[in-house]
Amino acid sequence: MRKDLWIGAHVSAAGGVENAPLNARQIKAEAFGLFTKNQRQWTANPLSSKNIDGFRENCKKLGYTPDRILPHASYLINLGHPEYEARSKSMRALLDELQRCEQLGIRMLNVHPGSHLGEISESRCLSLIAASINQLLDRSRDVTVVIENTAGQGNSVGYRLEHLAEIIEQVEDRERVGACIDTCHAFAAGYDLSSAAGAVELLDAFEETVGLKYLAGMHMNDSKKERGSRVDRHDIIGKGLMGTDGFRALLRDPRTRKKPLILETPNREHWDEEIAMLYNMAEP
Repeated sequence: MRKDLWIGAHVSAAGGVENAPLNARQIKAEAFGLFTKNQRQWTANPLSSKNIDGFRENCKKLGYTPDRILPHASYLINLGHPEYEARSKSMRALLDELQRCEQLGIRMLNVHPGSHLGEISESRCLSLIAASINQLLDRSRDVTVVIENTAGQGNSVGYRLEHLAEIIEQVEDRERVGACIDTCHAFAAGYDLSSAAGAVELLDAFEETVGLKYLAGMHMNDSKKERGSRVDRHDIIGKGLMGTDGFRALLRDPRTRKKPLILETPNREHWDEEIAMLYNMAEP
């Protein structure tokens, strides 16, 4: 197993966030994602000292350094909401999650960029997202906001690499902003990840359009829906419409080294097998 390839999964934090690193080790994950609160609710009880100390201790004991942990923010958050009050509600929710990450010693937080709801232009929405991130970075410390590409479902922005670049260009503190490539989202948005050449082309395009230094991690998911469908439906690696050639190329590319590569596939009971399969794909 390569020491510079960090494959894992988005594990459960049921019973307390301190259980997430334990769950990750059970499936032989070298990296992991988690929700630091219920992702379907706006608010949650504060983390207890037991949660915080337990999470930090378990991560240290099991070797999960902060660069191997990529938590996911609530799906409710829309930093590009056209209405000020609704956008402010999303900002308050994300600030709470950034502060939770600070408490846990986590240095990155992944978030979907947002939606224009058909009420404003994509460009205006991207500017609102960047402005929201600027305010949040001013009110937090240490944690990098990681913007995830989307499938473009509904009125979501972020389905083109140019969208991610446009947001990042408008962020003032670019040392605390990054991007995450979700393979299913990219495929559904029209990028060809069904072939080795297409996967390499995606990384090339990211490097040229966004900048490789902003690549904070990846979500490794196959797709139930066809390329360009703009429908976000994850599938098990190799069981969906993407096949395995693209994943094999991504895993063998040096640009994915020492990045958390997180499964979010509907295969929770067999993630250990899927992780092992991905490690095997990485071998020449």
